[in-house]
Formats: sequence, structure tokens, C-alpha cells
Amino acid sequence: MKHPRRQFLHLAAGAVALPAVSRVAWAQSYPSRPVRVVVATAAGGANDIIMRLIGPWLSERLGQQFIIENRPGGSNNIGTEAVVRAPADGYTLLAISGVNVVNTVLVDKPNFNFIRDIAPVAGTMRAPLVMTVNPSFPAKTIPEFIAHAKANSGKLNFASGGTGTGPHMAGELFKMMTGINMVHVPYRGEGLALTDLLGGQVQVMFNASILSVESIKAGKLRALGVTTATRWDALPDIPTVSEFVPGFEARVWFGVGAPKGTSAETIDKLSEAINKALADPNIKARFADLGGVPFPGSPAELGKFIVEEAEKWSKVIRTANIKAE
Repeated sequence: MKHPRRQFLHLAAGAVALPAVSRVAWAQSYPSRPVRVVVATAAGGANDIIMRLIGPWLSERLGQQFIIENRPGGSNNIGTEAVVRAPADGYTLLAISGVNVVNTVLVDKPNFNFIRDIAPVAGTMRAPLVMTVNPSFPAKTIPEFIAHAKANSGKLNFASGGTGTGPHMAGELFKMMTGINMVHVPYRGEGLALTDLLGGQVQVMFNASILSVESIKAGKLRALGVTTATRWDALPDIPTVSEFVPGFEARVWFGVGAPKGTSAETIDKLSEAINKALADPNIKARFADLGGVPFPGSPAELGKFIVEEAEKWSKVIRTANIKAE
């Protein structure tokens, strides 16, 4: 695989522009018909919920309906490829996430390249993962967990919603940075993994805050740390993992992309509208209910972030010798 940063810069430099007048005229008239937003997961997932919050806001402000279409399967690849093959006219968009970035490294010989074929438009939401254990587990702090894991090398199981998901990558990063040995147990969905964590069949999970916060507050799970660089407002007494493992950071994030070749003016217009939606107090409050915060920024800033994420997780995947299921 080409070096992600070099590849991104090459693609950005090689973009072909339409004549300036026609591009501006196009952007001024866009959108003139409904816009389809493909969510590459089933209904009810985080990206689906986020886009169903933002979609009506965009419909009202831009004067055309933003239709959410779920195209699950293939670890996000089926829906993503549908957008890659769509016309680059701004009327087919993709709800993106960190899974898309991990797939650029994890999937062998894909039919497309996410970094090459999808142009970044705007981020939407970021959220922490929470390192949680069953209350019966002997460790009550991260240092105690690391000591217990080293004393029981290879005997602890950490759960995830599947190979390449955020909880899986966070667990592998934790293993790599602490030198412990745990066995990864992938499930077909994070909800199933969480059920077994609650039942004590697995010992630890780096799970999405939206799924775990209520169980933590009810005492059904014990939170050892949050995976963001700073503490999380929803659980202010829970330390960050990085307070004990310096430099550790992992998070789930979501955004919007478009087929490569979509005009810069159209992308900028969409990006501006999405960023305005993220600043809306009602949207911010709903995100807070989901355990997340807005993820604003320009297309260039999102593109830079994606390249950095690809570089970070490719190192983890190679070090852990992770293979796609």
C-alpha cells in the first residue's frame, strides 16, 4: 500500500478543476434535487443516528431533502463502494467513520481505496471509548489491570464488535503500549460483545460510550478509563487511560465524504452547512445525549486527520498481525 500521507497529497495536487465560472454557478444552484446519504451500516447504529439528526437540518437550510439510505455489509465496504461508483455530482454522499480508515490497511485487495476514492467533506461527531470490566474482575484501576494481565498472560479475553472495529483497535493498541498479552474475541456487533461482558464471559472491553454509560452508572460495569486525551464530562471521575499509559489515545469518529472528483465548491458548500449544523445548540445537546461532541473542521482538516489515523492504525495492524475476518 502507498504511504497514506504521500498518497493523499498526491491526489490533492492532481485534482482536475472545471472552469471557474461553471464551478461557481454549479455551487450556487446546488442542491437542486434530493441528496442521498449512504450509511454503510444497519439502521440504529451511531452513524445512522448522527445522519438522521443532521439530515433534517440540512434539508431545511439547503432547500432539498437529504435522504438517508442504509447499505450495510462487508464491514462498511458495500455501502462505501456504492458511493465510490456514484456520479461525482454532490447528490450521493457517504457517512464515514474510523472503520473506513482501518479497512484501507486491513482488507486485502479491495475494489477501491477509501483515501483515494472518497473526498473528505466534514466531520460530524467524536466520542470516547471506555475501558470497562465486569464488576467481578479483581482489578479496580488500570495499573492493577496491567499487573493482573501480566501475571495471567494470555488468559484474559477482550471483546469487540468485530475485527477492525474501534474497540478492537483500541484493545490492540493497549496491548502494544503496555506489553500485555490478551486474547481478542470478536463478536458480530458491539451489542453482543457487551452482553457477554455484562455476563462475565469476557473480562474487558473498550466499548463505545453510547452503549456503556448507563451500565457504568448503574454499577453493572466498572469503568477503568476513557480513551480520549482528556477526561469525559459524562464520567468526570473516571481517569483517562493516558494518565497511566502515556500517549494512549483512541476514539470513535464520524463524518461525511463524497466521490472523488466532486467539485471543490460543492464540497465547501456542504462542509459549511454541516459545520453550521454542528454549532446548533439542539444538535450539540443531542450529541451529548449520545456521549459525543461535534467534530467540526474544513475538508482539508478532515483529510489530514484521516491520513494521520491511517498511519497510526496501520502500525497497530502490522505489529499485531491482524487479518480481516
